[in-house]
Amino acid sequence: MGTYFNPDNGSFKQAVRSFIYVDKTELIRHTNRVLGTEYKCIALSHARRFGKSQAAGMLDAYYSLGSDSRELFAPFRIAEDRDFAKHLNKYNVIHLDISSFEGTYQDNIVAGIKKVLYNDIKRSLPDIIELDNPIATILNDVYKQTNRQLVIIIDEWDCVVRNYGDKPEVVHLYLQFLHDLFKSEESKSFLALAYITGILPIKKIENESALNNFAEYTMLDSKNLAQYFGFTEAEVRELCERFEMDFDSVKTWYNGYLINGLHMYNPNSVYSAMFNQSLDSYWRNTSSFTMINRFITLNFSGLKDDVLNMLAGGRADVNVIHFKNDFLGINSKDDALTALIHLGYLGYDAERKEAYMPNYEVATAFQSALQTGQWKEIAEAISNCDKLLWATIDKDSDKVAEMIEVAHESYTSVFKYNDENSLSCVLTMAYFTAPAYYTVIRELPSGKGFVDFAFLPRRESGNRPAILVELKVDKTAETAIRQILERRYMGVLQQYKGEIIIVGLSYDRESKHHTCEIRSIKNM
Repeated sequence: MGTYFNPDNGSFKQAVRSFIYVDKTELIRHTNRVLGTEYKCIALSHARRFGKSQAAGMLDAYYSLGSDSRELFAPFRIAEDRDFAKHLNKYNVIHLDISSFEGTYQDNIVAGIKKVLYNDIKRSLPDIIELDNPIATILNDVYKQTNRQLVIIIDEWDCVVRNYGDKPEVVHLYLQFLHDLFKSEESKSFLALAYITGILPIKKIENESALNNFAEYTMLDSKNLAQYFGFTEAEVRELCERFEMDFDSVKTWYNGYLINGLHMYNPNSVYSAMFNQSLDSYWRNTSSFTMINRFITLNFSGLKDDVLNMLAGGRADVNVIHFKNDFLGINSKDDALTALIHLGYLGYDAERKEAYMPNYEVATAFQSALQTGQWKEIAEAISNCDKLLWATIDKDSDKVAEMIEVAHESYTSVFKYNDENSLSCVLTMAYFTAPAYYTVIRELPSGKGFVDFAFLPRRESGNRPAILVELKVDKTAETAIRQILERRYMGVLQQYKGEIIIVGLSYDRESKHHTCEIRSIKNM
């Protein structure tokens, strides 16, 4: 066994011994179906921390001659498949993480890969032919000498294309290397399966055809493989029951990626929440601030409006067709939004062709990005959200009206004050941080109508009260309070025991002035 050639099953062993392991082994059923066929090349491009590398380690453990993994797979679903034993540990496997070569070899990445790979092969097969031959010749000789085809797994395959766009000669050499692995005449004999992962879909480069034989699975369309990357809603519900976490709270924080009809969760975030018994923005980091800011501050007409509308719970039309699958050629609002979808910072509804904010965790990443970027007035308004929430809980109606008025002024370029729906969008932004503690529902059916906003405290929210908000335009705040009481909107909280704060909020279009009335009711 080696590091790059015929690795052992240590990576997968570490995964299944972790605090949480969700069985994704049935992916192997799909790879076995395409093994040695015209469809043997798979390219997976998903956001970071979505299980791509863990799946790569699982494929190592299953296919590699460098380990005996029968007992390791025994508890999992793939062990019940009729072809499980047929392909188990029967192949020469090459596993490369291209990003690990960047720092050491810089512009000589291909030379570095060949050096370490050839040395690994030589240690396992000392009688192999001279190692200065082309890579395809070497691998074909490995196949002939061992009578075993190769499974080639490449993590972060696209980092060279992404990071060396200004050095076409480096990209060309790298793509030629990939061509020898996956499209040369020799590869038709030695290659059993190719599995490559990246962030962006395959970029079509003129006169380069190294990867045009790959079936692609992306954040836009993962076809029948969607369930194997990320956690499904059923899997998260089971984890919440096992670790006694509130499912609705976890859903608010981490749900939202709609991929081929499945609601998918970022597995790293869910794992961290269960392990720490705490909901937080585990995916958020400094690089995310930079990447989000890079795209949302581009001077494309309508981009800023779309971002704020999505932060307020709305959606944005997006045409993903013309994106060139790189971060250098961002030439339109659609390109910027599509890039954010591939990075996982926006969700995508393929049926409606709309982008949206997938969950509260991602929304907080945008919040942090805005605070470090060029949207000063928006950042200042968001920074006051916690103060507004506490003013509401403290029943300080004058303070609430004042802060809503400030929010109105900050968002007025996006949300036009023509009706109560516009006011609802502003309220969503004004109470931006409320989903950390509440399940926030707009237009919730209750009593004899719909309450405009219901803030339902979650289990981990401490002693925070429930809050009902009714909005009025050109009517008094007292009218809003009276409507809540007369239409018995509190009925939606009949199972809730504790304080209910009812808030009437009005906006006068002529004076552009807000007023607020707040009352408290005990639900015994």
